[in-house]
Amino acid sequence: MLVELRVENYAVIDNVAVSFAPGLNLLTGETGAGKSILIDALSLVLGERASVDSIRHGAEKAVVTGVFEAGDLRVNEILEANGIDSEADEIIIRREISRREASKEGGAGARSAEAAGSRSIPARLKPELVAAAGKSRVFINNQPATVAVLKQIFPFLAAIHAQSETLASFDPEARLALLDAFAGADLEAVGRAFAGWNELGSQIRELEQREKDRLQLIDLWSFQKKEIEGAHLKPGEDVELEAEKRMLTNVEKLHHASSSAYDLLYESDASAIAALGAAIKHLQEMAKFDARFEADALQLQGTQAVIEDASATLRDYTQKLNSSPERLAEVEDRLAALDRLKRKYAPHMGGGLDAVITHGNEVSQKLDDLENREQILAQLGKQRDEAALRYLQAARELSRKRFDAAKKLEKQAEAEINNLAMRSRFKVEITGGDDAAEWTARGFDQVVYLIATNPGEPVKPVEQIASGGELSRIMLALKATVEAGKSPGRKGRSAQRTLVFDEIDAGVGGSAAEAVGKKLHSLARGNQVLCVTHLPQIACFADHHYLIEKKTSAARTAIAVRELSAGERREEIARMLSGSELTESSRRHAAELLKAVAQG
Repeated sequence: MLVELRVENYAVIDNVAVSFAPGLNLLTGETGAGKSILIDALSLVLGERASVDSIRHGAEKAVVTGVFEAGDLRVNEILEANGIDSEADEIIIRREISRREASKEGGAGARSAEAAGSRSIPARLKPELVAAAGKSRVFINNQPATVAVLKQIFPFLAAIHAQSETLASFDPEARLALLDAFAGADLEAVGRAFAGWNELGSQIRELEQREKDRLQLIDLWSFQKKEIEGAHLKPGEDVELEAEKRMLTNVEKLHHASSSAYDLLYESDASAIAALGAAIKHLQEMAKFDARFEADALQLQGTQAVIEDASATLRDYTQKLNSSPERLAEVEDRLAALDRLKRKYAPHMGGGLDAVITHGNEVSQKLDDLENREQILAQLGKQRDEAALRYLQAARELSRKRFDAAKKLEKQAEAEINNLAMRSRFKVEITGGDDAAEWTARGFDQVVYLIATNPGEPVKPVEQIASGGELSRIMLALKATVEAGKSPGRKGRSAQRTLVFDEIDAGVGGSAAEAVGKKLHSLARGNQVLCVTHLPQIACFADHHYLIEKKTSAARTAIAVRELSAGERREEIARMLSGSELTESSRRHAAELLKAVAQG
């Protein structure tokens, strides 16, 4: 459920914060007051495309923040899967749109923007304002996120029906999605099966394409394989040889250092081991008379053992050090050969020897694939046939579920449509077949919505025969039917999901408008509904009524939003009835409308 929406420097909005509540939240105001702008801002929070054109004139950055009451465990799962911490009781989403890159922003300008905007921002909506690192940034629970994550969680937070959306604008995928939403269809199994089948098909096509260049590839790869395998490469060999080369090049320095260290520690008369031995004898003598020195003597004996071990290592190392020009030449020749292979086969992979070995293995595998092409093709063909059977099994099961749901949707949607002052027959037609050309990750079905708006007429596609007002009511009926068909307890789903209707009453009037109002009010019993309307017959059904007004100050226009009291509601509905001039007649009519709704 949407708890709060804050909009700053968006379109003609300067700084607006609106708190919403459960039930039916209606937004009214004069034409052009900015009602749809508020819905556009909410759409931005939920993942719509951002544009710098929407930044208020004179501002460098627009910020839109929405606070949602958490209610679906799947949202938390998506956030955690994307490395975003989830809050226990709410989700805060913030979109920032900036005119310039961060390198051109910041400084005094950023600080002044923060100072200007922070005075009226509620405490929970006061994250630090940061200069945008691009033209658009997303934050969820004050952590950086992406629009892709927003689009993943959007279906669990809200559903937006814009003024321009009708069934005529539905593409086949969107129409199918509506039926799947009603059916509660899980597309994961079909999508997984389709991906497996499609990947095997790609492998087969790639292998068949390789055949065209097979002879050239065999010559090239055979040469590369022979050259790499003939070098008898070992992982890390170049690192070991470099270390050996350093040692062979510096034998004299190493011999001098190791023999000198050995003399100082052990061999000379003034060696450390001799001095330490004398000190230990003195401490042992002292310990006979004072026990406190026993531990010191034992500790020095341990040190003596360490020095003896180190001395033995230095002695052996010095004895084995030999200057070998022949071995040095062998090492340098081998390193030169390895460097040539690395430059040739791993120039873009860090130049490492492991990359050369990997390339050799890949070439060898490719040769095996080409030489065993027929066998591999037969294997892949068999696997693709098995994958096709798995896909068909999952797609047919999904199709059966859709057919069952379509029958229920027809009856329920028809009843909902006729409750909205229409006398119509409604049908859902599913087409499609098992032919592989029609397979997709969503199955092989296609959906068409059919309606007859007059008795005795045949059903035809909705978009071909329905008027604008009828399309609005059909869409509302379908939305209501789909929402009613969803299980409120599934995966921790909140009953207060946000449904947004932007001027759903387009082309509607009279008794149809009252029917739409009743339907919205009914839909708001199980969901939070936000609706922009121009019709008083709908406005009188509001649980919470908000007035959107344009105000001018210092030669600038800004939008203000406020929730109306009971008395103010009556005045606003009277204005909607009579226009700009309020009359006692319109006031009485408004009071009668409100009274009729209150009495049920």
